[in-house]
Formats: sequence, C-alpha cells, structure tokens
Amino acid sequence: MKKTHNKLSRDLRDFLDLSPTPFHATEQLSKMLMSGGYEKLHEEKEWILKKGGRYFVVRNDSSLIAFVMGHSDPLKYGLRIAGAHTDSPCLMIKPNPDITKNGYLQLGVEVYGGALLNPWFDRDLSIAGRIIFQKSSGELKAKLIDFKRAVAIIPSLAIHLDRDANKNRSVNAQTDIPPILMRTKNKQNFRQLLEKNFLSMGEKVLDYELSFYDFQKASNIGINGEFLVSARLDNLLSCYVAAKAISAADGEHNCVLVCSDHEEIGSVSSSGSDGPFLESILERMVGNDLVRDRVMRRSLFISCDSAHAMHPNYKSMHDDRHQPIINEGPVIKVNAKQRYATNSITSSIFKKICSDASIPLQTFVSRSDIGCGSTIGPIVSARLGIPTLDVGIPQLAMHSCRETAGVRDPNFLEKGLIKFFDYQEPLAITNR
Repeated sequence: MKKTHNKLSRDLRDFLDLSPTPFHATEQLSKMLMSGGYEKLHEEKEWILKKGGRYFVVRNDSSLIAFVMGHSDPLKYGLRIAGAHTDSPCLMIKPNPDITKNGYLQLGVEVYGGALLNPWFDRDLSIAGRIIFQKSSGELKAKLIDFKRAVAIIPSLAIHLDRDANKNRSVNAQTDIPPILMRTKNKQNFRQLLEKNFLSMGEKVLDYELSFYDFQKASNIGINGEFLVSARLDNLLSCYVAAKAISAADGEHNCVLVCSDHEEIGSVSSSGSDGPFLESILERMVGNDLVRDRVMRRSLFISCDSAHAMHPNYKSMHDDRHQPIINEGPVIKVNAKQRYATNSITSSIFKKICSDASIPLQTFVSRSDIGCGSTIGPIVSARLGIPTLDVGIPQLAMHSCRETAGVRDPNFLEKGLIKFFDYQEPLAITNR
C-alpha cells in the first residue's frame, strides 16, 4: 500500500503543478486518457461507437467527458458515472486590467468563486490561461499560456501601518488585491506584454481568460510525509483520481467520467454541470430520451468533490459525531436540504462496494447552525433524475490557494471508484 500511495502522490503532484487553470487541467487529462487508449471525439462530427471502445470529448477546452462503451446491457446494469470539476477559486484578470500608479504596474482582478483571500497575500504568483489571438494572415487562433515563473505579488500592509491587522483584518476585493507586476514610469499595456512573451511578430491578442495562481509547487509535508499540500486540490485531486480509475476499469460496464468547469460559480454554462454537455453525450451513448430515462433508473452517479476534514484548532466548528480525519478514508457527504445529493440507497450501495474491498469510509454532516456548501451532485441528479452519491477526500483550508489533504486518501478513493466501475451486480436496491 505504501509504495502504491507514494507513486500516486508523486504523479498527482506532477498533475497539479501542470494544471494551473481548468484549460491546462483538461489538456493534461486528455493526454492521460490518450496514453491509456482513449480516442478523442468531436461533438460537431458523426460518431461510430463500438463495444469495448474508449472515448473522450472536450468542450470549451475546460470540460471533459470520457466514457467506456461496455459489453453489458445498460438497461440492466445502467451507467456508472463519476463526476468532478476542473475549476478552483482564483483571481481572474479583468479585460482592461492595467493600473499604473505611484510607479507600479498592477492588474485589476475579479475574484472567481468563494476564495479565501488572505492566503493570496505575500505569495509568489504566476499567470496562466487561454488567449485568443489573430495571426498576421487574419486567422483566429486559441492558445494556452503559462508564464511558468513568479511574475507578481500582493504585498501585505506592514503591521506598523495597521496595528489591528491581527485582530480584525478585512480584505476589499476591489482595492486591496490588485497584484504588482513591475516598477514603471510609463503606462503599460498588458496585452502587449502577452504578445511580447507568447506571440510572434504581427500577431495580436484579441481576448483572454487568464488568472493568477500560486507558483509554489505541490509537496508532501509532515514529519512522516503524510500530508499532500497544493493549490487546487479542490477539485483537481478528484479529477485525476477519477480519470485514473476509469482508465483502470475492466470495460465490462458502460462507464462515464465527467470533469466540468464552472462549479465554483454555480455550474450554469455550456461546459458546466448545469448545462447540456453531459446529457448530449449520454444521448449519443444510449439513444433516445425514452431509452436514456430507463437507463438512468439503473445508473448511479458519484459526485467526487472535496470534504471538510476536522480542523484541530477549530473542533467546535464541526458536528461532534461527524468529524472526518485526513488519511482515514473517503467521506460520504450528507445534507438534509439536498446540498449534497446522497440518500440512504446510494450511500448503502457505495458502502457495500467499499466494504467488500476493505476501503474505509467516513461521513460528514455540517453543524445544524452552519450553512453547507454544495457540489455538482444535486445539479446532475436533478437534471438527469439519476440516483446520486456525494463523496470526497477530506482536506483542510478548502478554497485557500494552498490546501491540505492526505497522501493515503487518493489511493482509497481510486480503489473505491475502480470497484464501482467494475461492480458485477446491478446498482439497485429492490423493495421486499
């Protein structure tokens, strides 16, 4: 087990370092799938799907769906679907970002998602994302870019100028967090900087979707190296583990992996889980609406997203009977208001699968006086009418630019998802 989780942890760290944005994460997942024998399809073309075939589709360069055309009858065994999301809270660069004042060039940013802002101060920041540019011939092209070095910082205000900083520090997203890029006496143009660094002579940046990211590499920490620390663990960890799992599936059943963008802002987009992407792929897999609806009744969707580990310094913020511990196994997430889509049937099926494979499980429920986050689980469940389970790896500092998880838990989740994809029985519980 130790060698297994150590290798997975190393590979996962490499994936995280190469995936500073959803675009880069999707690119890395695509390479991973193609190396595992998956064929890339294009939505605008006709598909000829074969039994035993492994395929994937990319939309908007930021969302991906992979699927296996299994040999079993989907009307009996359903679809085994795992889902995660490619986006993470970050600082998105505004369209006209240039702020030149007091001899500094800064860039205006917009907070994407529910980010913890304080951890972004005093960190080495880089820039990555997608640019759209016009070639000298007039042709429009898209390109993924990454400075791959620290280019900016958001300096804190010195304690001498803010004596109450440690007592009551608030952050204004408009005025306090524009990062500093350089000293300058003249006005600068960010698009020209992009052209200088990433384009050839005569090419022009027309638009972009770029964000700052923490340049510090993912690492294992702790005296025994038992913690995994990185940006974007929520939720690239789940994307990577689920992709590994579907690649390892034996191919008997019809399996699907969906890694969608825009979860952190509600999933309402053409490439988000509250859009038509997954539905359109499933229709191409199993046929018309009537057949698809029948298949959904036999299917199970596992929404894989991060779970809150018990914080030792803030134990009172957790329910006394539901305090997940890092490296003690994946967490089934439950909420009475359906912020998580887990129910007794879906949790029991997964408990049975994991029990048969000796995979430990934990349970998370929020305190009754604290609001609960959500996932793509309730969204997909509502759109497709598919039984759904919410599960995740426990972590600390969720939505910080530096999050903490365990090195053993990704292996537990991967093993559980492989068993789920390969489970020999129908995914249903019948009434007596």
